[in-house]
Amino acid sequence: MRARFALPAAVAAVSLALAACAAPEEKPKAVAGDPSAAAAVTINDSPQQNRIVPAKVDAIAALLPDDIRAGGKLTIGVGAAGAGFPPLAFTATDNTTLIGSEPDIAYAVAGVLGLQPVVENTSWENLFVGLDSGKYAVGASNITVTEARKQKYDFATYRLDNLGFEVRKGSGWKIASPKDVAGKKVAVGSGTNQEKILVEWSDQDKRDGLAPVDIKYYQTNQAVYLALGSGQIDAYLGPNPGVAYHVAVSGQTEVAGTYSGAGAALQGKIALTTKKDDGLVKALAAALNHLIETGDYAKILARWNLTNEATPTSEINPPGLPINGK
Repeated sequence: MRARFALPAAVAAVSLALAACAAPEEKPKAVAGDPSAAAAVTINDSPQQNRIVPAKVDAIAALLPDDIRAGGKLTIGVGAAGAGFPPLAFTATDNTTLIGSEPDIAYAVAGVLGLQPVVENTSWENLFVGLDSGKYAVGASNITVTEARKQKYDFATYRLDNLGFEVRKGSGWKIASPKDVAGKKVAVGSGTNQEKILVEWSDQDKRDGLAPVDIKYYQTNQAVYLALGSGQIDAYLGPNPGVAYHVAVSGQTEVAGTYSGAGAALQGKIALTTKKDDGLVKALAAALNHLIETGDYAKILARWNLTNEATPTSEINPPGLPINGK
């Protein structure tokens, strides 16, 4: 999914709406991203990342195509040019170093494969141009598996594609189904996938004899968080990574529930992406599964407050979002 996240504007907004005594330039606070989490999360946005880079696993490296193994490098495109999309891929406080969960996964996979990672930040559009031309061997940029994309690319999954409900911290509110938001004021971005899902939930509430969701729209992230902090809205529904990031840096909100970005019929999945039939996807999936088995994968997600998007295994080309009309 290419989704609009709560980016740096939302980080600044928290000082206005939720923690008036805090300055935007303060270091991130250590807070729990999941209400049930026992440990706190501190987002490190400095250039000194101390990434997890495992040792080479010969049996997995042997799965690489001959040309990539011989070249010794893994070229990885990340489509985060411009503002980026924290916590997935964005620039550190030096305004140069690319950081986030996507680069972390890329570096860790390259380590397992015994390859030197060459990570390049580009635009979303040029990422796919680069995959098609062979400039990039891998795309690592919050790419959702879809049936249309599977016609051109192979996928090795590494994260769930979820939406997140953000509420004020300590509310005790759990959101898992339409009835949980019946009659509540919930903000959502206009024209987004999450708006479509929220409208469906509201319609279901009406069919069940419950009050519809009072859907609210705001022009900026700052306005959303001002409304949430002042109690004008009860919740915000957005892409879970952006929600989780804001939870981590604000310390004043929490994730009340998540829901598949693909809707009720399918769990959306995020995947490393390669040109179809280039022979690389099996090695990528094996490397990801090794990271899952060793616990390094869980540590990477925890660094960025994304534990609630963990997948138990990496799958190759699972069912994707359907082609429209089919």
